[in-house]
Amino acid sequence: MTSPPGSDGEAGLVRALGVRQMAAAIFNYTVASGIFALPALAYGRLGAAAPLGYLATVVVMGLVVLCIAAAGSRVAITGGPYAYVEVALGPFVGLLAGALLWATDIAATAAVANLFAGSVVVLGGGRTATVAVPVVIVAIFLMLSWLNVRGVRTGARVIELATVAKLVPLLLFVVVGAFFIHPAHLRIDRAVSVGDVSRTVGVLVFAFAGIEAALTPSGEIRDPARTVPRAALLALGAAAVLYVLVQGVAQGVLGPELAADRVTPLATAAAAFAGGAGRTVILVGAAISMFGYLTGAILAAPRTMFAFGRDGFLPRGLTAVHPRFHTPHVAIVTYTVLATALALSGTFERLAILANSTVLLLYFLCAIAAAVLQRRDVRAGGQPFRLPAGMLLPGLTCLAVAWIFARTVSARELLAVAIVVAVVTGAYALRARRRAIRPSPD
Repeated sequence: MTSPPGSDGEAGLVRALGVRQMAAAIFNYTVASGIFALPALAYGRLGAAAPLGYLATVVVMGLVVLCIAAAGSRVAITGGPYAYVEVALGPFVGLLAGALLWATDIAATAAVANLFAGSVVVLGGGRTATVAVPVVIVAIFLMLSWLNVRGVRTGARVIELATVAKLVPLLLFVVVGAFFIHPAHLRIDRAVSVGDVSRTVGVLVFAFAGIEAALTPSGEIRDPARTVPRAALLALGAAAVLYVLVQGVAQGVLGPELAADRVTPLATAAAAFAGGAGRTVILVGAAISMFGYLTGAILAAPRTMFAFGRDGFLPRGLTAVHPRFHTPHVAIVTYTVLATALALSGTFERLAILANSTVLLLYFLCAIAAAVLQRRDVRAGGQPFRLPAGMLLPGLTCLAVAWIFARTVSARELLAVAIVVAVVTGAYALRARRRAIRPSPD
């Protein structure tokens, strides 16, 4: 039996995140702004058979979540998937996983922040082409940064409140809209090919993504061997049920018209059975959902920078822990500044294209890491979560992820991934060279 390496900076962190807080964090990352637009995309690709796309995606993501949960129950240092892969496969592959995780995180955070600001301005009666949008972006990042510097419990509490708040309009949409469903709109009247389903899964899988980022503060999770598997599976199950119900109501109400609105399909469906008030409720719900995502992002994503600093890939100052609040305040502030700049610049859209491929590669590495950690019986304390099918399950996960990658990633995205790998290789080589020429303490 072996244990993962520790670190000096980890000792100052507080293990305050239990099953409830982690499930809420994962759920917030998963159910973000995508749920308010996905029904139209799914219906446009599969028609009335759109729920089949969700079910296929749940199968794939279920495999991924089991692997990440198994790895997370064995490695309890800050960094989440970055730490899992590093402990299992070594520092170079770990750095690559961390770079993939960080690139996906900051691109998605900047994108959602921009959408959130636009939604707030529109709800306030303004136009998005005004100075109000950047003002809202700066304000939301400042507020969330301040909350998270004050303590991980504070950030987690805001996430729990945001989870409850954004669920209300979605549940109202499902419960009230169910009485206005036209059964004919749910009847599958044409066959769908495996290719159609696979391409749809390639879109929907990102709506279920989020666990990889939400688990980044793994150095602050209480009893990870118990907390990580339970929180991950609970969040995935809840998101899957919610997605299928929302899809069913949306297409049951609008039918073929659902595919026509690719921006606010749920608001359009709500307007069909509840008028302007229903549309407003859903638009407000979308804003709350994006706020919840941003809250979770500022809680989790800076911990990747903390982990990079801990391991010598970024300045050591990023591992500083606030003497009063016991949070990685330097990493939080640094990440917030970078995310704000990216959101204000608008170049985050280019990174969003890269995110589609980077998250799949990260899942692939996590599946391999889960197999290696279980074979070596690495433990972080307590009885770890064992994969139900042993080594077979990580193998199936790798095949499923590779299948989706091949069906959805273009040559342009492959080039972008190659650039990321080249940059990581260069950074790793420079670090190794600095260590090689550093004089001996003797």
